[in-house]
Amino acid sequence: MTAAANIVEVTGLSFAYDRRLILDGIDLAIPRGKVVAIMGLSGSGKTTLLRLIGGQIRPSAGSVRVDGEDVSRLDADALYRLRRRMGMLFQFGALFTDLSVFENVAFPLREHTDLPESMIRDLVLLKLDAVGLRGARDLMPSQVSGGMARRVALARAIALDPALIMYDEPFTGLDPISLAVISNLIRRLNDALGATSIVVTHDVQESLHMVDYIYFVSKGRIEAQGTPDEIRRTTLPFVHQFVHGEMDGPLPFHYPAAGYARDMGLSDRD
Repeated sequence: MTAAANIVEVTGLSFAYDRRLILDGIDLAIPRGKVVAIMGLSGSGKTTLLRLIGGQIRPSAGSVRVDGEDVSRLDADALYRLRRRMGMLFQFGALFTDLSVFENVAFPLREHTDLPESMIRDLVLLKLDAVGLRGARDLMPSQVSGGMARRVALARAIALDPALIMYDEPFTGLDPISLAVISNLIRRLNDALGATSIVVTHDVQESLHMVDYIYFVSKGRIEAQGTPDEIRRTTLPFVHQFVHGEMDGPLPFHYPAAGYARDMGLSDRD
C-alpha cells in the first residue's frame, strides 16, 4: 500500500510516561475512507495512541504521519491547521455543560473559521439533522439523555467535515438502542463524508459488524490485526479470549496467589 493510500502511518512508535513504557515499537497504517478499530485491554495504550496521532503528546521514539505530515515535528501553527482536518469524539461526549446543543456544535466552526453567523447556523442545523437532533438544538446538555449527548458530540466532531475522525470509547455507558444508533451513524457518516475513522473500543461484537479492519494492542504492541472475518476465525489465544469474552485463558481468572491451603492456614496433610 502506498503512502498516498494511508491517511495515518505509524512507524516504530514508542511512548513512555517517565520510565513506564506504554507503547513499544508500534507499526500500523490507517487507509483513507475506512473505519478502523483499535482494541485491547484497559491500560494497553489505545487512548495514548489517539493522543499521539492528534499531537497532544510526542513520541519517545518513532513517528506518526497524518496526511503526509510528521505530527511531532509540527510547530503550534501547523499543528493547529492539521487539527482542523481532524474530528474527535471523546469518551462520554465531553460537551460544554454551559452551552446549548446548538452552541456546542457551533464551537469548532467559530474557533476555526471566519464564516458569517448565518452560514454557521445553517451548518450546525445540517450536522444536527444528520444525527437526528435538529429539534433539540435549544436544549442544554443536562436536558438530553446519554445517547443523545453522544450524538451531539458526534455532530460537533464532524462540524468541519474532517478528513480523519477519532472516537475514544464511543459506546461506553450506552443502552443497546443508543449503541446501535451511534454505531450506525459512525459508519454512515464516515461513508457520506468520504472520511476515515479510528475507533478505540472494547465493544467487540458491535465493532465486528461496523469496521473494515481491526488492530489488537496488548502490552504496548500490536498483538494481532485483520478484517472482521479474519479476527472471528483467529486461533491466537489472547485475541480468541477477548473476542469471545471467555473467562479464562492467557488472561487468567485468578490473580496470582499462594496456595489455597496455605492462605487458609491449613497444612498440606489437612
